[in-house]
Amino acid sequence: MRHRRLVLLPLGLAALLAGCQNEGTPASTPMPISMAPIPTASEGVPEYVCAATQEILTEGAERLATLAAGTGDEVATGMQRTLADMATQVAAERTGVTDIGLLDALQKISEELSAGATRPDPLAYVNGDFQTVGQKLDGLC
Repeated sequence: MRHRRLVLLPLGLAALLAGCQNEGTPASTPMPISMAPIPTASEGVPEYVCAATQEILTEGAERLATLAAGTGDEVATGMQRTLADMATQVAAERTGVTDIGLLDALQKISEELSAGATRPDPLAYVNGDFQTVGQKLDGLC
């Protein structure tokens, strides 16, 4: 069972990172998201919000992967805290956004992460719905 979890988590990370679609050949098209620091003056701009949200989801997925490798009650507690923290950070990205579609997507992502944090077995959420949470940004970024 432990090997199955270790296989599913990288697949989940790959699905999460596929949240924003990029059409064209990889060599001819730049990546849609840059992890480079963005000036604070651009907060609220959809490109900034999408990049920041993807960074929140990616860093959270990395923390969740590390936690999933552990055992015991600390794993579930750590996952719940991580998911709750991610939900709070995504909700904070809504500040200054005027695009209704993006606001709605961020709200849904935040609510889904919060719901995953309240589950008694957050690993089930991580191996399930969490893998597609970033896709709510598709078409908006």
